[in-house]
Amino acid sequence: MRVGLFVTCLIDLMRPEIGFSVIKLIERAGFEVVVPPAQTCCGQPAYNSGDRRLARDLADKTLREFEQFDYVVVPSGSCGGMIRAHYADLFRDDPELTGRLARLRPRVFELTEFLADVAKVSLEAIGFEGSVTYHDACSGLRELGVKAQPRALLAQAGVAVTEMTSCEHCCGFGGTFAVKYGNISTAIVDEKCDNIRASGANAVVLGDLGCMLNIEGRLRRTGDTTTRVLHIAQVLAGDV
Repeated sequence: MRVGLFVTCLIDLMRPEIGFSVIKLIERAGFEVVVPPAQTCCGQPAYNSGDRRLARDLADKTLREFEQFDYVVVPSGSCGGMIRAHYADLFRDDPELTGRLARLRPRVFELTEFLADVAKVSLEAIGFEGSVTYHDACSGLRELGVKAQPRALLAQAGVAVTEMTSCEHCCGFGGTFAVKYGNISTAIVDEKCDNIRASGANAVVLGDLGCMLNIEGRLRRTGDTTTRVLHIAQVLAGDV
């Protein structure tokens, strides 16, 4: 079966190696991976900023590029949440687009959701040294219900997870929120970094690159050069 990989803007521009880890995991699960070359943004920044026309155009484009696949996998809770939870709002006045979205939506999955619930993978231990703590990104948790899947996959891979205090609390990124409300965002991410360090884990693992860049940036700016910040795809693929 064919999986359309929605790479996401941040992975494409900032950490393309994560995309290759994602492809490796999906192919190991027995699926053919296709990356539509013309894909761009899911429309979330425009949507969150109130530019519905641009957001709708990008959503329409995304729908056209991915509705051909058996599944669509997104290594980001925020982009996956945009497609599954918010495209319906953008298309609400267009019955044709609403119908097409209704057919695509059940085939759109966040990465760990796809691996655990659809592919039902059985992973081998990867020999990861030390323990990790897991950050639950807001959109993946609250819009897609991703919580148990990443932890179950890490356990399969033999990776010890030490839960941090307030693992479900926001990291302060929130896309354009971090730009508009920098002081509030910084206070939120400082609390997150304190909780990561207090867990005693060697690394924090997560499933959304926006959170990853925000947390890693703050850790480094406050002098923490040792705590690793890793996307779960990198860990599960053995690419760390």
